[in-house]
Amino acid sequence: MTKAYLNFAVKRLIQAAIVILLAYVFTFVVVSILPGDPITNVLRDPQNGFTEEEIAQIIAAQGLDRPILVQLWTSLSSFLVGDLGLSMRSSRPVATLIAEVLPSTLILASAGLAVALVLALVIAYGTQFLPKRYGQGLLRAFPSLFLSVPNFVIGLVLIHLFGFQLGLFRVIEPDSVWATLFAAVALGIPISAQIAEVLIAALDHESGQEYAAVARARGLGQARLFATHLLKPASLPVVTVIALTIGELLGGSLITETVFGRTGIGSLVQRSVVTQDLPVLQAVVSLAAVIFVLVNLIADLTYPLLDPRVKLVAPGEGRTATAALDAPGAPQAVTP
Repeated sequence: MTKAYLNFAVKRLIQAAIVILLAYVFTFVVVSILPGDPITNVLRDPQNGFTEEEIAQIIAAQGLDRPILVQLWTSLSSFLVGDLGLSMRSSRPVATLIAEVLPSTLILASAGLAVALVLALVIAYGTQFLPKRYGQGLLRAFPSLFLSVPNFVIGLVLIHLFGFQLGLFRVIEPDSVWATLFAAVALGIPISAQIAEVLIAALDHESGQEYAAVARARGLGQARLFATHLLKPASLPVVTVIALTIGELLGGSLITETVFGRTGIGSLVQRSVVTQDLPVLQAVVSLAAVIFVLVNLIADLTYPLLDPRVKLVAPGEGRTATAALDAPGAPQAVTP
């Protein structure tokens, strides 16, 4: 690990921390100016049975009677030490509410990403080595088809076909293995289209390079050529796409959870929006921002490790550090 890479990693870590803080501040401001009065909608709802004295205590505990800048500083300070506050609806710690439902969402998102990667690899492999009539025509049309169909439509079709018609899983058991698998398929199919498009373009470029022609002339098999020579240099733009689709993956998880009746972050967000439970909304959006920034940070730090052609220039040796890549869509690793 070179000094240039360490300098690059440190600067990217600092940038990621700044972005997370700015995202939290932006989210706090947006949530705070939402129309409606959460105090009236939640605390003064007759069904909750709060007295005026209890309402005053809750408002004071939440700090909602303080100036907005003081609220922001208090909220940000608590966020930095892992304190996400109390739910205005249930008076339970927000961290506890999220911890109860987050594993289900993470399992679904991880399974959806795995399905997307497998589908993208299969499609990309087929476009390179199947006969042109199939690989160049039919398979190359799959990503466009996958992108044109929303994941909730795919989910409804899977539920009808495999749940009601074939009986492979029961709708009333959404957390079973089969139900999770089909939910992951519904989530992963649209995501796979974006990954496949970029991977196919990169593989088309790498297949035309001289080293690929030499490998074929030496009698290297198609599977070995794909796995040992083409896939690694073509993976750099794929890493970029995967990092950028994390937000879509999390957003799609919320919709897929609703379609399949799963209890996860999606149901928590839905309840929080209806009841205007601002601490929960603030925490969930901030958590999503942290995950997105961290995944993109990992992707940036991975580029130089995946391809030796990525050259990092230490500060003082040049204005920027660039990636000496020819693959279409390949990112540049630059020091800020």
